[in-house]
This record gives sequence, C-alpha cells and structure tokens, in this order.
Amino acid sequence: MSRKSISALPSGHYWAVPHAPVLLDGPDGHEEVFPGAHCISDGRWVSFYRDDEEVWSCNALYAAAHFDFVPLLSTTRTTTDA
Repeated sequence: MSRKSISALPSGHYWAVPHAPVLLDGPDGHEEVFPGAHCISDGRWVSFYRDDEEVWSCNALYAAAHFDFVPLLSTTRTTTDA
C-alpha cells in the first residue's frame, strides 16, 4: 500500500471545501468552513473567511490534506484590507 504525498497549499486566494465526510460536531474547525469559504494562504498558514470575517485558520499542510481548493483569479479582499 502506498501513501499519497501531500504538499502545503501554495500562496494565493482560494475557494475551500472540506473533504467529505464533514463531521460538523467535531472540534477541528471544518464546520466553520462548510459548505465552502474563501481562504488565503501564505504558503505556511491558511486563514478561512466567511462574510469577510476570519472564521478559522490552520497550517498549509493540514489545509491541503483536509480541503479541496479552487484558485480564485479575482478577489476583492486582500490581506491588508482592514
């Protein structure tokens, strides 16, 4: 049996969706992201946003292992927005 190698989520803006199954009663923060959320990665840390408010964060390797991502080409929010 071989293991799939996972790389940290690269820097950028993404739409994130938790991998199924989603355990909504768990303490892992996935319920904050379900059914999907905007996220920003710096290549080491990922912050997840709902309604322009940060709802959860984790390291980029954990994010890559537990979420599916679609790159966002155009964003209205940046890491410097207040």
